[in-house]
Parts: sequence; C-alpha cells; structure tokens
Amino acid sequence: MAGSLTGTGHRPLDAVVPGAGVAVLAGRGPGETSRAGNDAVGKSLTTAWDAVDRRSHSVLGTGDRITATTGVHVRISRPTAGLLVAALVAATAAAAPPATAAEPPPPDAPPGVDVSDRDAVLAADLADPARVRPRGENRPGTPGERVEAGTPSSFSESDERGYPRRTQLRIYPDDPADRSVKLGLVPYHELAPRLNDLQAESDRVSVEVLGESVLGRDIYLVTLTAPETPEDSARQRRWRDAIRTDPRAAAADEELRAGYKAPMWFNANIHGDEWEGTDGSLRVIEQLATSEDPEDLRLLETSRLYFTVSHNPDGRVAGTRQNAAGFDLNRDFVTVANPETEAVRKVAINGQSLVMLDLHGYVNPTLLSPNTAPHVQNAEYDLYLKHAWPNALGMERAIAGLGHPETQRADIPIRDRAPGDWDDWLPMYTPMYAMLQGTHGHTVEVPLRVNRQDYENQPVAELRRRAAVNTDVAEATILSTIDYVDANRDELVADQIEFFRRAGAGEQQRRIPDDYIPGFGEADRYTTEFPRGYVIPAAGEGISEPAAARLVNLLLDNGVEVRRTEAGFRVGREEYPPGSYLVDLRQPRRAIANSLLEDGADLTERVPRTYANSALSHGLLWGAEVAPVRGGLTVRSRPVEEPVASGGVDVAPGRDLAVALTDGSDIRAVNDLLGRGHQVHRSSEGVIVVPASARADALAASREHGVRFTEAPSGDERTPVGQRPVVAAAVSPDELVALRGMGFEVRPVSTAVLNEGFDWRRVDVLYVSAGLELSGLREEARADLTEFLGSGGVVTRGAVGARFNTEAGLLPVDVVRGRSDANGIVEVGAGDGWVGSGAAPHSFVYSPLWFEGLGDGVTVEQRYGPDAPLVAGHWRPEQDGTGGQVEAAGRPAVVSGVGGAGTPTVLFGTEPLFRDHPKGLYSQVARALYWTASS
Repeated sequence: MAGSLTGTGHRPLDAVVPGAGVAVLAGRGPGETSRAGNDAVGKSLTTAWDAVDRRSHSVLGTGDRITATTGVHVRISRPTAGLLVAALVAATAAAAPPATAAEPPPPDAPPGVDVSDRDAVLAADLADPARVRPRGENRPGTPGERVEAGTPSSFSESDERGYPRRTQLRIYPDDPADRSVKLGLVPYHELAPRLNDLQAESDRVSVEVLGESVLGRDIYLVTLTAPETPEDSARQRRWRDAIRTDPRAAAADEELRAGYKAPMWFNANIHGDEWEGTDGSLRVIEQLATSEDPEDLRLLETSRLYFTVSHNPDGRVAGTRQNAAGFDLNRDFVTVANPETEAVRKVAINGQSLVMLDLHGYVNPTLLSPNTAPHVQNAEYDLYLKHAWPNALGMERAIAGLGHPETQRADIPIRDRAPGDWDDWLPMYTPMYAMLQGTHGHTVEVPLRVNRQDYENQPVAELRRRAAVNTDVAEATILSTIDYVDANRDELVADQIEFFRRAGAGEQQRRIPDDYIPGFGEADRYTTEFPRGYVIPAAGEGISEPAAARLVNLLLDNGVEVRRTEAGFRVGREEYPPGSYLVDLRQPRRAIANSLLEDGADLTERVPRTYANSALSHGLLWGAEVAPVRGGLTVRSRPVEEPVASGGVDVAPGRDLAVALTDGSDIRAVNDLLGRGHQVHRSSEGVIVVPASARADALAASREHGVRFTEAPSGDERTPVGQRPVVAAAVSPDELVALRGMGFEVRPVSTAVLNEGFDWRRVDVLYVSAGLELSGLREEARADLTEFLGSGGVVTRGAVGARFNTEAGLLPVDVVRGRSDANGIVEVGAGDGWVGSGAAPHSFVYSPLWFEGLGDGVTVEQRYGPDAPLVAGHWRPEQDGTGGQVEAAGRPAVVSGVGGAGTPTVLFGTEPLFRDHPKGLYSQVARALYWTASS
C-alpha cells in the first residue's frame, strides 16, 4: 500500500514510494544550507521496530512529529538481529554532524583539485608497456566442455541468445605485482578462472566480454538470472523495447507487468585504486549462483543482475585511479575517449536497468547518493528521488547492521552536505549518465582508505582489515539495493515507463514540490526547457562535414534517433540545405540527446562551487553547428544508420587546393600530406594551401578523413610548412592523445626526461603544460634546451606553461590567474594573428589565465568575450574580488610572438585539449604548432 509521510512543516507525500518507507527528517528552513546537524531531529524522532523477517520489515515511528511506514527489506549476509541495531542507529543518524569526505575533492579541498589531479599524471610518466598476452582465446561454451559454434556473446543490442550465455574465458598470466594482492583482495588474473568455475557450476551465471582495456585486459559482464530460452530472452527484449519506444502500450500490458525481469546494474572498480567493489560483487555473485534458498531462486526468476566486475582492469593491477592511458574513466562517459568506456557504455544503454550502483572509495563515513545540488538538469528528477532517497536510507541501515564501528552511519550528500560539495550535475559520471538513460544511479563510496599514501605506509594487517570492512560495505549496499528493487519492482517499472512516456510526448519536466524529500526546496530545482529538436547542418559555408558526422555518430552510439532531411527547409529565418541532420526531441532518448546538444547553464550564482568541471556542451565544443528548433518540425527525412563525411576535392586539375583548419580531421589530412613529402603553405587568408601536384594524395586524404578541399585563394601571402611538425610535449595524458590523434609526431618529455638526456635535433616545437620546470633542470639539460630555443618554437598552456614562458624569457607579458576552480564554456573573440583566425566563437577554460602588459611584438590571437564571458559552467572571483570573469572580460586569452631568443611562441590561457573533449578547439592548437614550427 502507499506510504504516507506526515509531520510538522511537511505536506503528506502519498506518492513518494508506494510500498517503501522514507524516514522524514527535519527540513531545511529559509537560509539554511544543510539538511543535517539539527538537534530537533534527535529530540523528535523515536523509532520502534515491531517485526523483522527475511522478506520485509515494517517500521512504526511513534515520535511526536513523524509517522512512517515501510516495506523495504534488507538482505545482508549477517544475522537478522543486526537489522534491529541498524534501525536504531539509522533513526538517530540524521542528527549527526555533516560528514567530511576523504576522497578528492572533499568539500574543504582547495579549488581546482580535480584538474590538478589530472595534471599530476604526466604523459612522460606513462611508459608504453606491452599489451598483456593472455593464454588462448575467448570462445563460446561452458568452461571445461566443448567449444560451441559461433562467436562469444558481447551484450549487443541484437543478440537473441537465451541465458546462460557462457564464455570460455581466456586466462591471464599470474601477476604477483598486482596491487590488490597486498590488500588480500582478488587480483585481476584470478577473475577469469573464478568466473569460468562459476559458469561451469551454475546455470544462473553468464559471462560476456564487453571489450578490452588499453593494455588488452578483458572487461567482463556477469549476468545473474534464471535460465531463459532464446524465446524467453526475445520476449524480455520486446518488453524492454516497448517500455522505451511504446510506453503507453507497455503500461497497459499485463503480461509485461507480470513477467518482465527487473534489470539492475552494479559497476565496480572504475577507479583502479578503489578495489573493493569488485570483491563485494564477487561475493554476491557467488552467493546467488549457488544458493538454494527459495527467496534467492524466486529473485532470479524475476530479475536480471548485471555486474561489470572491473571497469578499469589496468588501473586495478597498477593501483592507479586512471586507466593505462592516464584518463579518469569517471569523467569520460560523454566523451568516450577510452576503450573501457566504450565497452561499459553498452550496459548502460542496452541493459536499461531500473537502478544501478557505481562502487567507489574512500569517503568516511560511507557516501551514498543522492547528491547535492546542482542536479543533472535533463533528468526526470522527481522519478529519481522517489526511489533514490529511500534506497539510500535502506543502504544506510544495511551498512549499520554490519556491526563495524566505522559503518554506523552514512554520508548522504543531499541530506548531509552543502550545495556543490558532491553534486550530480554532469553525465560524464557513470551514475548521472545512467540517469539520462532511464536508470536511477547511485554513487557508493566505501569508507576506509587503502590507496595512495595509506597503501604505502599502513601495515599490511591494517590494510587488509580496512579492505575487509570495505568489501562488507560494498556487498551490503548491493544486497540492500537488490532487495529495494525486488520489493518495489512494479513501481520502478511503472516509473521507467513514465520516464520514456514523458520524453516521447514532448512534455516538459515536472516541478518538484518543497519537501518532496526532507529539505528539498528551491535550491534543489534544476530543470531545462526542452526545445522541439535540433538541426545539425552537414554542408555549407563554414560547416565542417567531419565534425557534423562525428557528433551524429556520438548521438547514434548513445541510442539517440537522428534523421537526415531529403529537401531544403527553413526554420525561422534560417535556411538549411538537403542532407542536414535532424534530432527530434520527441523520442525516448530525449534526456541524453538534449544534454549533449544544449549549451548547459551558468551555475555561478547558484552554488559556491562544483565537484569538478561543470560544462561539456558538444553543441558548442565539438566543431559542428547545432541549432535548436523551438517550433514545429515538418520536413521530409529518413532515419540515419551511419553518417559519413564524404569529403571531396572541389578544384579543377592543375590548380592549388586549400583546406580550412576547422576540425581535427582537417589537421590529420594536412599531416598525412606532409608525411608523404608534400610541402604545404600557411596562407594569410587563414587556410592551408596544398600544391596542385599533391592532388592525387589530397583525393585519398579527402576520402579517408572526410575533408573537403576547395580552390586556393589568389593574391595571398604564403609561408611554407616543409614537414610534419615533431613536438616535444610536457603535457598531461589527455593532451598527448589529442595531439597524436591529429597526426603530429609527439615525444613526451618532462623535467626528469630532459635531465636524463634528450635528443632535440629533430624536434620543431616544445609544448609545455605540465611537468616541466626550468628551475629543476640540471646545467647540461638547461643548456640543451636553451640551444633548442634558438631554433625551435614553443606552445604553452596553463599556469605551468606560463611560468615556463617567464623563466625562459620568451614573450614579454604579465600573466593574470583566474580563480583556480573556475571552469566552463566561454565566449571568445578573434584577435589579429594567424593562430586565432577562423577559430570557434566559444572556448573552454579550467583555471583560466589572461595576459596583460603585452610587450612589443606580442599579438593577441583571441580575447575573452565582453562583459561576463561565461556561457556555461562556474566562475566566481576570489574572496578579494580578483580572478573573476568580469576582470577577464575582453582580455587576451591567447597570444603569440617571437620570444627573446628568436623563439616563435604561443601562450594559451584556455584549455583547448581538455580531457580529449573539446574537438572543435583542436584546430587552434594545430595552428599554433604550424605557426611556431614555420615562423
């Protein structure tokens, strides 16, 4: 029956969670910034437990302000009596003071800690280790039995096989250096043997390989469910598709309501040095694979449980937060720069889970979503909170029931923290991405730190004690969530149907009333206004065909429906040619589509800070033109299966060609031509001129990269670029990936690399953004670098690069540093130089810089926009009023000139290669490299 919550100052919430309880805490009053720390809660809330059994428990509070009923049950592998303790602890937990996080960035961390963590990993420190070589191949069939025909299943959308879907997993060599061994946890090389044994033992266990890591380790998906025939699985797929594509019919389908298996997803170890989610998942898998308990058997008849047991296997082995390419995978879900993300994203999309947990560490006490504001604005947040809040309270009770002193309460950010401390704003995080695919996502941070300095300094016995507690917590939160979904299956399915119904009908988001959950109010309301759709032109003046095709491919990969127009059409005063792409937002994937294409929002006045970067608009940063449509969308079109940037050479034979540098594909084509021995020229008109003699290779490059060559301008001034620039790069790993992706030959360097001796003879340009300090160079290394500066060029980014410029005596400029955690998308204007010509009207910043006191010979290439340049993100001044966006307005953001030793130099105060994301800004970096290499 529906739960009704009442209390002084709170309206009844009959619709919050039918059949599930929500403990009502004292709400936030005017001017208050936290939901916890209120003594009145402890004084007014008393809870008596009437009954606890294996399937459910009910709570009747007899306090003078609150009445609550609940049907939530907690399935944990501890004595049932522990639940009684958990209930009493949970009743008073809300009155405890706010928790302090131990995982960067905690609420009291200095601004900019997230980006500092990124720059702490240097490209030069990432050796190129050999790929791991497993024994054998993955083959379909039960381990220990004969190989079946065909290929192993990989959780594709079209797979019609039943369950179990068994794979004879290839075995990886034992690695005693695996960092999990010291902690008493399961090393990566033991996963395949254990999963093979489970598949052989139980027909409830399926293992599929989703893909490989950077170093070639398999990424496993374990599915737990009762056996299904192919016909059973096909029926489940039809029901799943109906929920998404025909929600009205799904809502009326009694067979679906009775027979649809509730999907749940548990993602572990996305950060490699946060290990225990893997081990907690294995405990649950092994328990349910072999249990003969009737309740467990019934659960698997009505559910599918998906486990990505190690999202980041290379990081697990190495004990690093990042993957082997140096990327934080929990910032990659809408950029997809890494193979691990591409592999696991299939589960987020194809699984269409009702609820998911993303298992992390380490925050003490255990952190459990839902999070603080700002909230992901494209979600149906009322549907999310309806389930995320009581599920979080259930997980809190479950970990308290473990009996560990360190797990007696949890840190639930929306209850216990101030806005901005631990937000759920962007879908670059796995749970937030899942929320935009119709799944209720939770972050779980187990409590006791065992990585980094603790890994090195704590005794092994203490590390193993902590790891065991953490594993208990991971297991308990998984089991509690399984039980929440099991108890509330019908309502969760109905609400997922409603999520997709709203999207397909084009309805705007619901206004969530005050105290929808305790303390919810205006500070928590983050919504967007969905346009009718978007137009992405594929051709025309200033349009990059490769950029448009790449953006459309990203949309398709995320399940978004895209169409291509068959005739020209007009939207308002704008005319678009045939072949333009059209994204109608009256479709199931509206939330993720709009999140990718909209500008974002300026959060500066709403919250004091954000957890990490707070803007990632593909519509503004990926180089394609994207135009929202507010009115109707009546135009003849056809579905897009796979967009292709056709490219071409629109020039008569015997005439010089030109290519505008607007996209990374253009740069790749130019570097290919340079690599084939063709000399190209920088034109004063802002393009690269290719000689007529290179026509055949230009045709090949246009087909390979989708680039369009036009006729070269006449009467322009031209500067030769004789060879593909060789770049010595003191950079972060994401910049290394971006530079190499554009086709430059890149040699990673750092202070340590130069001190060991470095051959500068074939280097054209030094790129400095991280890990190179002149003061740290030995005398011989400093002399070698000084000699290079007499003949080579320099490009810098950020504070490290600006400091290098000053110490090396290059450009005479004064560097002004903006607030270090300022980040987002900014308006920019063109300057007077070749580097900034043709640049996009928006750029990206994180810890922005600008330049003043420009000396003789310094050219402004790009300026911040007038007034307040921030379009989306967060940029406040420091407490003394300095470093804000108003101070930066109109100031030079990118400058160039010839330095003191005759060194062509470009300084970036922006972040044009950030996490391999802002693809539309890469051409400006390429221009800087071509200019410094040829000036």
